[in-house]
Amino acid sequence: MSAGLAVDAAGPLAPALDLASVVAQLRAARERWRGAQNRPREPGGRELPSREALEEIVQGLRGALFPMRLGPPDLRQEGEDYYVGHTLDAVLNALLGQIRLELRHDARQGGRPEHDSYARALDKVREFAATLPEIRGLLDSDVQASFRGDPAARSVDEVLLCYPGIEAMIHHRIAHRLYQLGVPLLARIVAELAHGRTGIDIHPGAEIGPGFFIDHGTGVVIGETAVIGERVRVYQAVTLGAKRFPTDEKGDLQKGLPRHPIVEDDVVVYAGATILGRITIGRGSTIGGNVWLTRSVPPGSNVTQANAQNEVVAASGEDRA
Repeated sequence: MSAGLAVDAAGPLAPALDLASVVAQLRAARERWRGAQNRPREPGGRELPSREALEEIVQGLRGALFPMRLGPPDLRQEGEDYYVGHTLDAVLNALLGQIRLELRHDARQGGRPEHDSYARALDKVREFAATLPEIRGLLDSDVQASFRGDPAARSVDEVLLCYPGIEAMIHHRIAHRLYQLGVPLLARIVAELAHGRTGIDIHPGAEIGPGFFIDHGTGVVIGETAVIGERVRVYQAVTLGAKRFPTDEKGDLQKGLPRHPIVEDDVVVYAGATILGRITIGRGSTIGGNVWLTRSVPPGSNVTQANAQNEVVAASGEDRA
């Protein structure tokens, strides 16, 4: 029996459930939505990239980046290059198809011709492939930072295999490169795959330097325009978010404005801290647990709940004066 469907002695329940009516109503709902969104028919297949296809692509890229740890369990070192080459051939060809879907969709939405989508997609795949060694180097720095920063870590292998922060960063390093290459929908899907698995929400637009360590990780949120320097460490439930959302003359949200924090090198942000707006956390600063921060702090600052609250009280007094 499939999909949990009950079957009695008289046979399937479809007639009793009037599935024909449900199917017809769902078709009508789809047609209303597509009409309201000015969506064209899709006679040639699906119009948008596939979440399932991208999940397979990321799994392949993980294996190609770390073949003896995240590749197949029976792989031997003498077969690494063959496995990596074979995997990348399949994965990059699949990625080509997904990128082309996004480019064609964007062209249709913008009323532009689609005839050059294959050449443009191929250029993007070539650029992406050329950056894979750089991505591997950044991930190595993240793994090392996690190992050095966590006294419970017994080895770099344990970090790579077990830590949700590293899984999130593998996805982010891939997603960020796709974002830079101009395929933001693919990038966002890759990021959301990690979000669903780890509880860590990093927008693919966020710029994150080498040696980034997310300890524990659950509930971490990093916004699209956040800029994070080198050797930064954050703990669970940290938010690097926006303070306000400007609108245009029509009342629509303005997209892409810098609205998230800049975190300079060697900063530590402890659990539950919320840092909002386009402010700067100076190099070498420490932000304590559960701090709510909406003002820039100079390098070397040590911000705790107590002194953050005192600053707010002082500022309120100044406003009244």
